[in-house]
Amino acid sequence: MARSARRSRTTKETSVDVLIDLDGPTSTKVDTGIPFFDHMLDQLGKHGGFRLEVQAKGDLHIDTHHTIEDVSISLGEAFREALGDKAGIRRFASGAFPLDEALVDVALDVSGRPFVAWNVELPECLPLGNPPFDPQLAEHAVSSFATAAAITLHVNKRAGTNVHHIIEATFKGVARCLRDAVRVETTGVPSTKGTL
Repeated sequence: MARSARRSRTTKETSVDVLIDLDGPTSTKVDTGIPFFDHMLDQLGKHGGFRLEVQAKGDLHIDTHHTIEDVSISLGEAFREALGDKAGIRRFASGAFPLDEALVDVALDVSGRPFVAWNVELPECLPLGNPPFDPQLAEHAVSSFATAAAITLHVNKRAGTNVHHIIEATFKGVARCLRDAVRVETTGVPSTKGTL
């Protein structure tokens, strides 16, 4: 059974179309109009081993917040739908993920219960790219995705001084953990309840 889904979301602020295939082949095609965010979504697809397509148009003349939020929600919803009944998945994953001086721990559970613990203190930094990506929106992007995907997620920064490196290590870490957690390794739903 194909583990893929498409989500479209249109509001007065944005128009978003997302496609995700959890079983690849690995490829990304991302255009949100926010180059730094596109770079992070590329990391998510590449290191997650997913086929990921994101097309978004938003009110970037106001700021990047609405576009980042709506893309993240749509991506989370598509991810959750693509998982289906979660039969046979590994479910849990964790790891420590370095990028130069930055080191980020990620642990997640594809539990059906959304919860995010974000302990990632970022140094003061100017927004990244043009149009600007406010580094504080990294938390909002990851939290919006995890909540919509119904994932329990813990992210902890252990080291790092470069904001770009810290955020990128986070996205790569989340991607690698998602890749591990959705891997099919048995049969049946991995829960004593019989459902997730």
